[in-house]
This record gives sequence, C-alpha cells and structure tokens, in this order.
Amino acid sequence: MSETETFDSDALLFAEPELKGHKARKRFGQNFLHDQRVIGRIVQAVAPRLGDNLVEIGPGMGALTAPLLAASEHLTVLELDRDLAATLPARMGHPQHLTIVEGDALRFDFAQMEKLDKPLRVVGNLPYNISTPLLFHLIRYGAAVKDMHFMLQKEVVDRIVAEPKNKDFGRLSVMIQYYCKPTFLFEVPPGAFNPPPKVTSAVFRLEPYAVKPVQARNEKLLAALVSQVFNQRRKTLRNTLKGQVDEAGFAELGINPMARPETLSISDFVALADYVDINVKDIQAIVDVSNDMAFDKSMDNQ
Repeated sequence: MSETETFDSDALLFAEPELKGHKARKRFGQNFLHDQRVIGRIVQAVAPRLGDNLVEIGPGMGALTAPLLAASEHLTVLELDRDLAATLPARMGHPQHLTIVEGDALRFDFAQMEKLDKPLRVVGNLPYNISTPLLFHLIRYGAAVKDMHFMLQKEVVDRIVAEPKNKDFGRLSVMIQYYCKPTFLFEVPPGAFNPPPKVTSAVFRLEPYAVKPVQARNEKLLAALVSQVFNQRRKTLRNTLKGQVDEAGFAELGINPMARPETLSISDFVALADYVDINVKDIQAIVDVSNDMAFDKSMDNQ
C-alpha cells in the first residue's frame, strides 16, 4: 500500500468486539461500538493513510482500533481502563505497530505526540461525561492537530455545528467554531452499541484553524464574554453587557443592542470582546467571574 492509499472499507472483515469477561463500566462512560456498517463509515470518514500520526482515544474493545491499525504504519491509543488496555494487543492483528498509553486523555500532553510535518489526527468514541472538556483540551494544541473525528450525543453535536439564529446555537457553538471548522457527518442509532445508550449519537469532524478567520485580542476575555451573555441568553445584549458596552459602542460595532446572543456571528462576538478589552479597565474581573466557564463541562447545556 502506498502512502497515498486509504483504507478500503470492503476489507473490514474483523469480528465484532467480544464482551465476555468485561462488563461496561458506567464510571468510564463505556458503550462499545459493534455495528460493522457504522465502523466502516467512521473509518472511511477518517480516511487513514500510511504515515499518519494517528491517535485513538478510548479504544475500548478495539472495534475502531483494528481497521485504523490495518491502514496505518502505527497507531497510538489512550485507554483509561487498565483491564481493556491489557487485553487490547491480543485482539489486534499487528500489535507491534500499536502503542498503548494507559491514562486519562484529559491530563495527557498531546504535544509530546507531535512530529515534524506530521500533525496529529485524533479519533475517538468519546465518553459522553467528559466530552466537552476533552474537546477544549485538544483544541488548545492548535495547529499541532490536523483533524479530529469523534462520536458524541447527537444533541451535543447539533450544538457544535449550529449556525446563528438557530435554537441550538450557543456558547459551545461559538467557542468551538472560533477555533475549528466543524462538520456533521452522520447519525448513529443506540443499537450500534453494547450496551445501547439512551440517546442517538453522531459522528463529526473538527479541523483546527492554522490561521483563525477572526482573531480575538484576548481569548480568555472572549470566552468570558460568551459565557456571560449565554448564561442569560433570553436577555438582550444591552442588559447582559451593561457597564461594558454602551450605546455608542454598539453603534460603532454595528451590533443591535436589542439583539440576543444566538443571533450574533463569531465575528460579532470577537468584535465585542475586543471592544471591551480596549475600553474597559478591569477586564480581569470579567474573566474571574466567568471562571473560564467556556472550557467547562457545563457548556454542554448552553
């Protein structure tokens, strides 16, 4: 296989993950993917190539691991469950090309995985209970990550990809889209997992910007301002930004003070944050109040 060749889904002949001897652990958010069609579609979306710097988060029983490993020279996996990590090599066709890191992806330094001219490609069926903080942990690595393909609850993916003036558009939409280009790929029914979750899932792609379409002067302030207005999303900007942006400021920026946050674009939020950064003396107080909540798990619901 040449370095330009990608995975052939017709070759997806490995067996479904065997669950005997391992009970899915709720504290790890384990739901094991077993549907071969879904697995094939995910691998096709990732399109792994020889030489890719590929990392899988939460390999579980190895349903995705096997085809990813077959299509690449090497695969690194991060697994929190020690029992699963210990038995994974025996389930793989070429375990010598597999590096297993036992540990928490939220605490892992992905910078150590970066290679010259080979940015990271990250894949995972993420535990839903840590999905948002993990996304932002990865986004912090910026251009060191080429792309990410993840599976999450569909309702969260809907928020990530939502556009302004959509009911799903919120804090998560703004902050993810500031750093990345998101793409909704396809839905995954509960029956594709063992045990089946109570919700429909979805697969999506994130491509971090090497150069952001808009650049905020102070990204912590941007996160704080976005958090502030969406915590009171039913109120107008005039009310939520009182004392920070006055009527003259709204006029200068061309933003309607009677608008609500879900109607603004990413550029509008950056313009507001930059205005506050320039014109408000105690911006640290704004950041401290938010407590950097734009990177908090609670963003799932906003």
